[in-house]
Amino acid sequence: MDLLILITEDITTLLIKIIEFTHVRQKILIQNIKNIQSPGFVPKDLEVDEFCSLLNDAIDEHIQSRQAILRDTENINFRISSGLQVKSVVDEFARQLLEENRDEYVKSQVNKLFENSLNQRVAAELLKLKRENATINN
Repeated sequence: MDLLILITEDITTLLIKIIEFTHVRQKILIQNIKNIQSPGFVPKDLEVDEFCSLLNDAIDEHIQSRQAILRDTENINFRISSGLQVKSVVDEFARQLLEENRDEYVKSQVNKLFENSLNQRVAAELLKLKRENATINN
């Protein structure tokens, strides 16, 4: 497995990675809703907890050393040149919910979309403020 470490001194990189992650996740969640009637369809998602843990570790490191260290995992790869690369995984809870109660499945997916959208908006707004402050300070 080709695991890399991305080291950055700027929190901007972390915000960009959040935006990239939520963008990919949004596409996956939309497909989960669109394909509800497709025979044999299996809902997927990204490893949200894993991503959050990696970001928390990077932020902790940034607080201590002024450098954020982003470590690759099997499902999440932080690439400088090609951007964030993530691997979707089967969402077992969603698959079971889809089989048992389609209405609850759709509600669950919509709730995930709302949460994901909020995370993306917050990261985008923080990035915008950070860039505005950098412009003012220069």
